[in-house]
Amino acid sequence: MPLFKTIQFNATTQILVWKITESFEDLFDAVVLYEKNSIRLAGMKSQLHQRAFLSVRKLFYLAGYTDFDLYYDDFGKPHLKDGKHISITHSHDFSAIILSDETVGIDIELQREKIIKIADKFCDSEFQYLTNNEEYIRKLTVIWGAKEAIFKIRNEKGISFKNHIRVNAFDLETQETTSELHYDSLVKSFKIYFEEIEGFTLVYAFQESV
Repeated sequence: MPLFKTIQFNATTQILVWKITESFEDLFDAVVLYEKNSIRLAGMKSQLHQRAFLSVRKLFYLAGYTDFDLYYDDFGKPHLKDGKHISITHSHDFSAIILSDETVGIDIELQREKIIKIADKFCDSEFQYLTNNEEYIRKLTVIWGAKEAIFKIRNEKGISFKNHIRVNAFDLETQETTSELHYDSLVKSFKIYFEEIEGFTLVYAFQESV
């Protein structure tokens, strides 16, 4: 399947979403990989992960980049050689990237009941506004996605989703909220945006400048 969705958030920020329907062979034949990433792909045990990895490379091409324009730092965070900020995500049938002049992170998650069982591992103050109704799983998925997106931005060893990142109250209809990271002497604020796509929740975070 071609590109599923493009979100032109502002003049310098674009989100591209791919629905993964192709076979591994079709995706592999359509991309050219940097040597290290070829080795990384070969080492993946799951074909689902391989297909997601390759679909992200398709998104690079659509955004005007190739696999050779991307590199990873020592913490595994992706960077583009031209200095533009990038964040990458995939889950089951979807992959997505966000490209921006601003500091950004992105996450996509499948909405499922399993998240209820682990909520106390990543939520704390959020329980004050969560209610166990039909929106519970959907809101938990937003919270998890927001914290994952923020963690991708900061990538600081030792950050706890539960203890260090707080997502403020929100309504699903508004499709946005705010969040704060408090870790040692580091304090950062973030603007969070989200939307739902075929049972998945796409979340992206912008680090606010001081």
